[in-house]
Amino acid sequence: MVRGRTKRLHGKKFVKRVKKKIPWIEHVINDVEIAGDLNLEDSGVKVEAFEGSLCLICRGSKRLCGKPRCPALTKLYSLIKVSRLVDGESLMGSSPPGVFVGRVGYPYVYAGPLVPPEVGDTSLMDTPEKWIGKTIDEIVGFRTSLVRSKFRVNVKKVAKAGRFVDQTLELALSREPVDTEVTFKRKPSKRILLDSEVQPMGPSAVLRSMEVGSVKTDHRIEKAYSDTDLKAEEAVLDLYLNGVPVSKIQRAFSIGAFGLKRQRRIVPTRWSITAVDSTISRRLIEERIKRSSRTINEYRVYEFNYLENRYIVLLMPGSWKYEWIEAWYPGTTWNPGSNNIALGGDWEGYKGRTTYASIGGCYYAVRLAVAEYLANEGRQAEVLALREIRPGYIMPLGVWINRECVREALKRDYARFNTLEEALNYISSRFTVGLRDWISVSMLLKDALYQERLPKYLIREWRE
Repeated sequence: MVRGRTKRLHGKKFVKRVKKKIPWIEHVINDVEIAGDLNLEDSGVKVEAFEGSLCLICRGSKRLCGKPRCPALTKLYSLIKVSRLVDGESLMGSSPPGVFVGRVGYPYVYAGPLVPPEVGDTSLMDTPEKWIGKTIDEIVGFRTSLVRSKFRVNVKKVAKAGRFVDQTLELALSREPVDTEVTFKRKPSKRILLDSEVQPMGPSAVLRSMEVGSVKTDHRIEKAYSDTDLKAEEAVLDLYLNGVPVSKIQRAFSIGAFGLKRQRRIVPTRWSITAVDSTISRRLIEERIKRSSRTINEYRVYEFNYLENRYIVLLMPGSWKYEWIEAWYPGTTWNPGSNNIALGGDWEGYKGRTTYASIGGCYYAVRLAVAEYLANEGRQAEVLALREIRPGYIMPLGVWINRECVREALKRDYARFNTLEEALNYISSRFTVGLRDWISVSMLLKDALYQERLPKYLIREWRE
């Protein structure tokens, strides 16, 4: 059944229900084999939608969201393929290893291992550092293939959380996939919300039992876990400096593997990602970048394009400053109902931040990418990182895409310029969004304008 989310109207509950057989499949899918794969009757997939959702009106054929492809269909097709392999109350597979901790109901949340219906080397499924170059369909496939095996836990009482937490910790400490057998209290829920702005996720079910196979521990992570006198921040930085991938650190951090013995906490996955990005980048800035007396002596422009996202990083001579700005085209995730491009961002000066960035976790993900680059070079710079998101980016995939794309941009050859005017003219030629629009939201560029580093005609154009 396609079930609408309930909501309150003048104190009464309103539920939208439509038929289980989805008529829009008929005029969206012409291929007989694909149509058979999308047979919801046999797949067990439940489709839900918010009352008044464009997806219910569009039915995948009118493109009312403005995207060139239907993101709901992309997620649905991927989930149906995995649902045929997850059709009972037990599952055997190789965890990448993966861990997921929810945030609903905090401090009482659902946590547990991610297990695909596949045995072997599944590490790619939960290693975003290796996803650059993959298609949206492949990434959605990774996400939906991981079954969320979950149990309820109080995040503040890790030591008393029981066997499931201990077993999940074992997985988080592993350096390679672990054969895992899970039994559920009922069949995994294979539910998809018809919403183009929701990240893809796999089926989920409450755990009854779990058996973990042989674990080959990453001794670097195990050492940090065993040291109950080591603060979590120090553990995170030490692991990063010892070459442990950020995604592995985030995974162990989320399940409470680090910190002083009595202060260890389970952390929702979304928060752990930002916490690790923020911690590492802040320490690199304070201990590596700011301690360098050298600054770059030219204007550098780096760029990278991926999945209808264009990234440009401008490094300018000067002491450490950082700004991150995104420009969302109409019909994209955070700008679905407008006819104009929406821009937003945040920044920090030499002294850093004292509040959470208004634009969210992507700010810290990109800050880590640029901080590690400057730390390795041993120089300071003013950093302006820009992202232009086009309608072809049909759904959000997570903040990892910003971290990894900016990392990729900084690996490549850059364009050198002697003046800021030359650099901005080049950037203007690479973006569709006009220079005036970037300047209107950029504190770093406004600062340059106020100091009259830019030519008079640009100052006049911006003020007009």
